[in-house]
Amino acid sequence: MSSTSDWFEPWDSQELYQETVKASTSCAPSSPIEEQGIVCGPVLRLRYVDYKADLYHGSILIVTRNGSRDSAPEIKYVTGPSYPGTGDLALNRGEFEPTMFYSEAFEDSQIHMFRYNVTLPLTEYEQTVKYTVNGSAEMHYRFFIPSRDTNFNVISYSCNGFSVSTNTTTFKGSMWFDIMNKHSNVHYNVMLGGGDQIYSDGISLFSDKVRQWVETKDPLKKRNMVADDAFKRDLNHFYMKEYLEWYGYGHWKGSTENSKTTQTCFPIALATIPSVNIWDDHDTIDGWGSYSDSLMRTSVFSSIGKASFKYYMLFQHHVSLEEKDAYLQDKMWLLGKEPGPFIGEPSHSVFTRVGPNMAMLGLDCRTERSLKTIVLRSTYDAVFERLVQEVKTQKFDHLLLMLGVPIAYPRMVMLEWLFTSRFLFPIKFLSRKGIIAPGFVNEFNGDVELLDDLNDHWCARHHKRERNWLLARLQDFGAKYGVRITILSGDVHLASMGRFRSRQHRHRQVASTETQKANARVDEQPENDERLMVNVISSAVTNAPPPPAVAKVLQKKTPIHRFDHETDEDAVPIFNFETNGQTPRQGTCFLPQRNWSDIVPIENVLNNEYMKNFYRLKLGDRLVPGMVTREYGLESVDEVKPNDSKGYRNPPYPVTERGVMATLHVETESTNINSKTTAYSMPIPELRITKDKLSHAGLKHLGEK
Repeated sequence: MSSTSDWFEPWDSQELYQETVKASTSCAPSSPIEEQGIVCGPVLRLRYVDYKADLYHGSILIVTRNGSRDSAPEIKYVTGPSYPGTGDLALNRGEFEPTMFYSEAFEDSQIHMFRYNVTLPLTEYEQTVKYTVNGSAEMHYRFFIPSRDTNFNVISYSCNGFSVSTNTTTFKGSMWFDIMNKHSNVHYNVMLGGGDQIYSDGISLFSDKVRQWVETKDPLKKRNMVADDAFKRDLNHFYMKEYLEWYGYGHWKGSTENSKTTQTCFPIALATIPSVNIWDDHDTIDGWGSYSDSLMRTSVFSSIGKASFKYYMLFQHHVSLEEKDAYLQDKMWLLGKEPGPFIGEPSHSVFTRVGPNMAMLGLDCRTERSLKTIVLRSTYDAVFERLVQEVKTQKFDHLLLMLGVPIAYPRMVMLEWLFTSRFLFPIKFLSRKGIIAPGFVNEFNGDVELLDDLNDHWCARHHKRERNWLLARLQDFGAKYGVRITILSGDVHLASMGRFRSRQHRHRQVASTETQKANARVDEQPENDERLMVNVISSAVTNAPPPPAVAKVLQKKTPIHRFDHETDEDAVPIFNFETNGQTPRQGTCFLPQRNWSDIVPIENVLNNEYMKNFYRLKLGDRLVPGMVTREYGLESVDEVKPNDSKGYRNPPYPVTERGVMATLHVETESTNINSKTTAYSMPIPELRITKDKLSHAGLKHLGEK
């Protein structure tokens, strides 16, 4: 355990973890799960922060095998200031108390899951919390708690795994290694998992019962098959093994000899950056929730959903479904009013403060999902009721809203029509029979393989009404209470930033003086734009990106949309150069390379030498969203530039004291084990005005059923 003499010992993540990246294209030939001892963890989780009592609440998960329920590993800790000269170096020591909250038989052994409650006081300086597990002190057994007056440094990521047949041999780097290198300098306080923290698509290969079901040719027999007790035990075994291997060892094996990886830095990151998670389809199985309701209601598919939900709660939230208090009454939860239609459990959205002036809401968009509904109206009402209660109790300036699937993203109307068209019936029939294009339809119900991905999107025809209603309500909430809302999403395996903002009215040659002033204010004063919302889209931290042609298609489908008469929707042309920093990009709105993102308060940037040297900014700068260069940081301008030849507006955004810097860290070269990333950033200012009511005249689809 650390003493005052070595408390500020340097943490060289580059030297410590570089060698582990070499395993990114390989894995052990058999399961790495140990026969005895700790098989997963420590995994850190942020629960909530109470700024009235100045208390930080979290938990630590450790999973053991072949121990006893009474032999919990011992976790001792020491707290002290993170930087010399910022606080008294009198170190505080203690021990985190365990609760054995779940036990399960597993392959002729017994698994025990222990949750350690973390409750620590906030102080006037940032604290480092170093801990040991059974006396073992790893360099990454530490986490950082901001001062009571400082907002959190936040990571956002998604799609943390490979699709079953992905050729991983070209992905020699690891985004988790890059995260660790940044973390040792930045001190991230929380990482937000936006869904697909684990890829469980292999259930159709590695679960005997599910594989047999998938291989059943008779559609009637397939639909009516009952998931009996043996079937459910097989599901439990699959998800337990999958989580132990991925969360415990970063181990994954797909369907081919070239589909394998060991992401060693992922479990390391879990032990040093507390998590808050929501889930998406791959945490269960590809497309879960967006297939036809008749398939979702089958005994097999609903049982798959129930099993995955159980292990999602166990590993990603450190909670058993049998614990009434932890599962249903924890302060962080925003529970659905009624059980989800196929899982039979209430949705679990998450709310917590992430600083005295920042809050975070993770909206559970999977538990209640069906083909035509993402979140039930009663759940939305409960969510907004809580937001109003929180902002009235203690004002926050910025809300980070986690939505697994992007809500500001190009429409795919033509593909939706085509994939559901009767003209495709002969091809689908022949594909189901294996005569032509066997991969054209999925193995569950014979629909076109990509249809579930389209149905997942907020702009899908079934979800447009819900999407527009939600966005209007978010705008109303932000405007009324002076809260800037930034949406964090993933899912689509590329980087982008969608944007909503006040509309510039056309026909300026005949516009009134007031209209001209209002048009100028949209670009010149974004801090006073009550309709400005940015959707930071960061995906995938591990999975392969789509081919460049996909980004080109998306670019062509990204004109300025009119959300309503007063709001424009577009994408930020942020990718001005390729990741090599030399080659100008034609498609500036979408970049198909692996990535992760962070949201860092401007105040923290200015108070951290590493970030200050990286961004090279000061309060009052007006910065154009784009690539951060080593020499100059972001481009700084004095006036708004005119639209480019394609009509894209890329105005500068001010660096403000209560604003944040949103950055997409995009993999520079996937074949390089150094795992470097190129940063593309955008300042997002706070909202300085309030407005009791916004007009949404012209908003489409709200009349549809």
